[in-house]
Amino acid sequence: MAKVFYVEDDANLSFVVKDCLEIAGHTVHHFSKGDEALKAFNKFEYDICILDVMLPNLDGFSLTKAIRDKNPNIPVIFVSARVQIQDKLEGLQLGGDDYIFKPFSIEELLLKVNIFIKRNKSFLTERPLKETRFELGTFIFDCNNMVLLAKDETIRLTGREADLLVYFIKNKNKLIKRRDILIALWGKDDYFLGRSLDVFISRLRKFLSSDDTIKIENIPRVGFKFRMDE
Repeated sequence: MAKVFYVEDDANLSFVVKDCLEIAGHTVHHFSKGDEALKAFNKFEYDICILDVMLPNLDGFSLTKAIRDKNPNIPVIFVSARVQIQDKLEGLQLGGDDYIFKPFSIEELLLKVNIFIKRNKSFLTERPLKETRFELGTFIFDCNNMVLLAKDETIRLTGREADLLVYFIKNKNKLIKRRDILIALWGKDDYFLGRSLDVFISRLRKFLSSDDTIKIENIPRVGFKFRMDE
């Protein structure tokens, strides 16, 4: 099964969650402080992260930024008592795959862990294309290293931005439904993930804005079209 990176400072909750994950067959490394957790993450390999947001020494959002620097593709599930919409949006925009409000159902968490592990393995298998470097107008997109290379700069992409650009390249000059992108990248379609998708598309547009032969067009009430000169 999976090797789970679990960070939660509530001793009672973490005991229950860890026990249930282990009964389900997973190996769980639990940490109660963000800084100690980061040291372990940099030392070992994990399959999925479950993170509280409010943590001692290093909060869950800051921890996620560091995690994404090392492993852009590992699934991250936030579990938090911070239940404002803006908190959820911030977590998803940082690269979280889901954000669960406390209190929550253990069954729901176990189901999502299994879904994200399965989806991540499938996506990593399907992601490679015949090429790993693509000419996008005046840019070179290095898929493996997740960078856009221009004449005067190197733009480093997040894992989610790189995945989105790969998806656009696979479907260039085609009408792409918004729902299809959400399902392909996150495994589900909901309002909050849609807001996060808008942020990532806005960033890609900004990165590619110096080349007018590449456009990410909005198709009202349908989705997008990644237009690129052949």
